[in-house]
Amino acid sequence: MSDPADASPAGPDPNGAGPAGAPPRRRRRWWRRLAEMITIGLVAVLLAGLLRTFVVEPFWIPSASMVPTLGVYDRILVQKAFFSWPDVREGDIVVFSEPPLDHCPGPRGDLVKRVIALPGQTIYSSGNSIYIDGRRLAEPYLPRYDPLGLAIPDATSQHPYRVPAGEFYVLGDNRADSCDSRFWGPIKGTSIIGKVVLTFWHDGHPEFRRF
Repeated sequence: MSDPADASPAGPDPNGAGPAGAPPRRRRRWWRRLAEMITIGLVAVLLAGLLRTFVVEPFWIPSASMVPTLGVYDRILVQKAFFSWPDVREGDIVVFSEPPLDHCPGPRGDLVKRVIALPGQTIYSSGNSIYIDGRRLAEPYLPRYDPLGLAIPDATSQHPYRVPAGEFYVLGDNRADSCDSRFWGPIKGTSIIGKVVLTFWHDGHPEFRRF
């Protein structure tokens, strides 16, 4: 004789289950929350990707070429949104793609330097100073322990060099340890990825400093 329970009609489970074979309500709520969390995570990743691609992008500094302004392993934020290379000004710190003529030893990839001369300007060095269109360039950002200024002779030390249209002459602040336009010439404006606007890690500590 069969158990009467085997013939019970399908219906709501007084313990919270739905029709026969359906998962309990608590299980459905758990799956709903999991799907919600996954969706939020995907949206966050998408927004972060869009932010990095079009707005700002973090970079880290692998060398000492920009000491003392930027130390090794410093973290910086580079502005990409509302950025246009014709708006770059003298003294700006920019990140740009590695120049094709860069044969210097050291880390490869994107580089960070300071803009010294703009398109159409003339640049030359005399003694420990740089002159832009005949004007001596004030450089308070240079290391105090570097009395040589340029440190390494370059083509601009012989006669005024005129920066071509659409290009920028860039140097590292740490001239004694920087491979820059003195070696591979000016960079194209179209190679500039963005302008450094903030450091959020400096000398091994959190530090928020705007440029």
